[in-house]
Amino acid sequence: MDISVVIPIYNEAANILPLTQRLRVVMQQMSLSFELIFINDGSTDSSLPMIKTLASTDTSIKYIDLSRNFGHQIAVMAGLDEALGKAVVIIDADLQDPPELIVDLYQKMQEGYEVVYAKRKKRKGESAAKRWTAHLFYRLLSSITPIDIPLDTGDFRIIDHKVVKILRQMPEQNKYLRGQIAWIGFKQSFVSYERQHRNAGDTGYTFSKMLGLAWDAVTGFSNFPLKVVSYFGFFTSIIAFLVMLFTLYSRLVLKAATVSGWASLMISVLFIGGVQMIAIGIIGEYLSRVNQNVRNRPLYIVKDSNIEEKP
Repeated sequence: MDISVVIPIYNEAANILPLTQRLRVVMQQMSLSFELIFINDGSTDSSLPMIKTLASTDTSIKYIDLSRNFGHQIAVMAGLDEALGKAVVIIDADLQDPPELIVDLYQKMQEGYEVVYAKRKKRKGESAAKRWTAHLFYRLLSSITPIDIPLDTGDFRIIDHKVVKILRQMPEQNKYLRGQIAWIGFKQSFVSYERQHRNAGDTGYTFSKMLGLAWDAVTGFSNFPLKVVSYFGFFTSIIAFLVMLFTLYSRLVLKAATVSGWASLMISVLFIGGVQMIAIGIIGEYLSRVNQNVRNRPLYIVKDSNIEEKP
């Protein structure tokens, strides 16, 4: 198998047929053997029946039906676990990422790169707020992580099978695949493109899911939040020490019977207490992720598939 195309699906019934048609044209143009792996991530529309119908008439179409919605990143990983291609493409089904760009990605890979990702020059069909927050997040993440995670990129990319095999050995529950692929290393490059409007339907990435993915990225590849807590602790310790010196000076030197400043004292106590609660919360998030991985539960559960089970 030359190329495997991994496609996570969540309520994309209106996009599956045009996506499949365009992918077929691209693969025929490249004259390579291929497979299309659709991962149904708990869709509630007619996505799964449509995929099964396509698979019944085309042996190159594979599908994996997960038992529930496990999330985009885990759905992609389910496809990577079954991909047989020497090269593997990850692409979403909404057609914002043009399948025709796979030709350029594959040609770039032939220059000796193990990873070639698609870098967005423009993001059409997205609000200014979303573009601005995404722009800010990618640069913040780049500044606080020790690895070079590419800016302005999503999961749309082509990767060598050797990268896929390493990803299979990284079973952490809170996935951030573009960070994991950057961490793996090897020779990486990019192809620039303009991201298009969504073809049909609504995005499955709600604001809360985007925040969750961003938090997984930060906690998975940086200890910066813990450092911030340490800095806050050091800062509040200095303030507390200065307040203590002032209290002793007022009592022993100025001979003040009482120390004035009840309001400032309460503010200090509340401030320190707030910092402590934030610190406990951040540490708790890291411990929660450790706990999830220690449980050693399967990353996902397959309900149905037309892929033969590996020995």
